[in-house]
Amino acid sequence: MRKEKNIVTHAHKIFDPKKSIKRAQTRRSPVWTISVGENKYEEWQSKHDRIAIIRKGLPYSTVEVISRQSNLPIGRVLNFIGVAQTTYNKNKRAKILMSGRNSEAILLMAEVLKYGDLVFNHETKKFNRWLKKTNISIGNVTPESLFDTLSGIQVVRNCLNRLEHGNFA
Repeated sequence: MRKEKNIVTHAHKIFDPKKSIKRAQTRRSPVWTISVGENKYEEWQSKHDRIAIIRKGLPYSTVEVISRQSNLPIGRVLNFIGVAQTTYNKNKRAKILMSGRNSEAILLMAEVLKYGDLVFNHETKKFNRWLKKTNISIGNVTPESLFDTLSGIQVVRNCLNRLEHGNFA
């Protein structure tokens, strides 16, 4: 192994750190969106983008988006984020934005729902059935029942990750 000008060679392979950094910078993380039809509410690609959206707040109408994507009633999604139906109706009419905590929960749910759709090869009905079935690997509860906490949403995401990689989930 020899080293010259920041290039390391090993067994005929040349490693150039500048190329490696450039390659890493061109790789993109997925672009996440919350949209209804043609209307895009928000779009984010990095954690920094997500934080900016959380701080700004999401409109209450994004609850309907999550409701449609998860095939859950709006009331159930509102229970997950701890908002009363009357508060939701009033704030939606007044176009008030959700709190940071509620916006974060909605964004994370949107990510998990889109990721689940990808893991299940866009077979939405199968994914929605999976959300409603008890799952041994997450403590014999349904994945959707964990949407009421940020940690629970992460547990569902981890479970989907294991499924994607062929592990029992």
